[in-house]
Amino acid sequence: MLGLPKGEVFLVPWTEKWNEEFFREKEKIQKEINKYVVDIHHIGSTAVKDLSAKPIIDIAVEIKVFGDGEYCATPLEKIGYSYKGTNILPERYYFSKGEPRTHQIHMYQSGSMYLTDQLKFRDYLRTNDAARIEYEQLKMRLSTINKNDKHKYADEKTDFVKSILEKI
Repeated sequence: MLGLPKGEVFLVPWTEKWNEEFFREKEKIQKEINKYVVDIHHIGSTAVKDLSAKPIIDIAVEIKVFGDGEYCATPLEKIGYSYKGTNILPERYYFSKGEPRTHQIHMYQSGSMYLTDQLKFRDYLRTNDAARIEYEQLKMRLSTINKNDKHKYADEKTDFVKSILEKI
């Protein structure tokens, strides 16, 4: 299952298909904007084995120069992404794909603190079963009580994420 309808929050069990989908999408992205790309990372819960997640593939595109993100909008639109600008999330260009939304790109300049934190948090959950399970339980509870409020769902995970980042 891939795709989250607008205004809904629900989780589905992790599947290897999410990794396969990430690699397919990574190839498409590289083909369109490779000259600006340092690396392309699978981030978010779909990147963590055995972690239930919203069925959206989160992709971090690391670019050399932040301003180059402007040049990426048109090529990414050719492969189905909608450019949402830089004012949605701090220090990143944001793109989404599909309705229901199946993919989202967070485009950061190489060295961005936000990118570094995303990768550190993902890697910690990949190697720490207790933290992964605790995070999954929190997400399950929050998705049930915030099933129509993605912003509240995301905000209420913040303290847990910060507590992990402070440890590592």
